[in-house]
Amino acid sequence: MTGRASPTAAQPTRLSSESEVSMVTILPGDPVYSMFGHSALRVHDPALGVDRLYNYGTFDFSDPLFIPKFAYGHLRYFLSVAPYDAALRAYEQQRRPVIEQRLNLTREQRTALFRFLRVNAQPENRYYQYVFFFDNCSTRVRDALEEALGDAVQFADRPDPQRSFRHLLDPYAASLPLVDLSFDLALGTPADRRPTPREAHFLPEYLFEAFNHATVETPDTTRALVARTDTVQWIEGYNATPEAFDWPLAAGGLFLVLVLGWTGWQATMGRRPGPYGDALLLAAVGLTGLLACFLWFVATYEVTEHNWNLLWAWPTHLIAAAVLLWRPSAPGLRSYLGVTAVGAAVVAIAGRVAGHAPT
Repeated sequence: MTGRASPTAAQPTRLSSESEVSMVTILPGDPVYSMFGHSALRVHDPALGVDRLYNYGTFDFSDPLFIPKFAYGHLRYFLSVAPYDAALRAYEQQRRPVIEQRLNLTREQRTALFRFLRVNAQPENRYYQYVFFFDNCSTRVRDALEEALGDAVQFADRPDPQRSFRHLLDPYAASLPLVDLSFDLALGTPADRRPTPREAHFLPEYLFEAFNHATVETPDTTRALVARTDTVQWIEGYNATPEAFDWPLAAGGLFLVLVLGWTGWQATMGRRPGPYGDALLLAAVGLTGLLACFLWFVATYEVTEHNWNLLWAWPTHLIAAAVLLWRPSAPGLRSYLGVTAVGAAVVAIAGRVAGHAPT
């Protein structure tokens, strides 16, 4: 994995017998970037005055190329280190509960993990190429344990998600209907595959459960990886899965009703309906197709490849919209609209619309 370094380099002081290492799970927040929750590692050693949170989910908003890098799929995340109390206050301000799992590691294992994190946090090692489903702030926490402790840590095949990547995202987007729609439109068929239990660790909730079922070997025995679980911060009235009115669906339905109503009214008045409503609909569908093409053929997001929404969202609809406005009698336009309408109907009947394959 990118930015990894040998845990044997630059050895810090050995942790004391009072030290503790924990996985910290931060529940989802309101901003889009926090909608899935977060995972981090805490190293606490009162004898050495150490209490740090190691966070693999950091990115730089101030980068002038942030938006192009994000769109293209080349946004790099990095491992940051913060005082634990300061991080806890920040999550409290964001109204996000925090749950801590104390790990059942020996002193030597805690020291090995601390050394690994210290080296991995160095400027030359800290950056990595973020991959949403397969290499993110959650999977990096698991990988850090495995890199530092080797085969001593064993993750069971639990929990088994029994759902596709796409449908695993649905509960987190329930309060963000526009984001939910974006997932359905932008993700391709790779998102319709069911992840293995290990692949499901990309979601902090599933990593939390995986830690509960994991074991760790010590010189004397094999024991549960998690010694105890503490809710260190809870927010009164917090709702992990709020739902919201599906306004994109309502807006789309209202638009269709208005267009059909306007067309019908024009017909009853003996007038020929104008092209503006049809042109607007074609332009919206064409833009959707153009975005799908970009994400499939230009961007480096593997999960946006093979997007069959292109069977109904043709980018050429943008050209058709312009022709409809300025040359509505252009030869071939009527045939084009007829063919694409039939194609969209076939796709809808076949069930290959925005939701793609069933779970």
